[in-house]
Amino acid sequence: MQNLLFICSRNQWRSLTAETIFRKRDDISVRSAGTVAKARVRVNGGLLRWADVVFVMEKKHHHYLLSRFPGETKYLNIEVLDIPDEYKYMDEDLIGELEDVVADWLREQE
Repeated sequence: MQNLLFICSRNQWRSLTAETIFRKRDDISVRSAGTVAKARVRVNGGLLRWADVVFVMEKKHHHYLLSRFPGETKYLNIEVLDIPDEYKYMDEDLIGELEDVVADWLREQE
């Protein structure tokens, strides 16, 4: 079973949506976090060590992880989704984007 971690800024809309829609699957384990101090769940070294792959919504999140957690990210697979902060929680368009990208990634892993 793969451990997938989704990260955005506040962990309220994008990454939380990803966690909500993918936690229903039996073949993966999913968590989400944010990068800012007021995030619902803030990313930390323990979450990064738990994850097999991290999906970040924007390049700025990737840069944050590399600069803040160099040891934990040295060999970690980090995928940038390029999903801008223009969606609300469980937005249908956001769900569609997430399902397309993550489903493709999961197929590539088989």
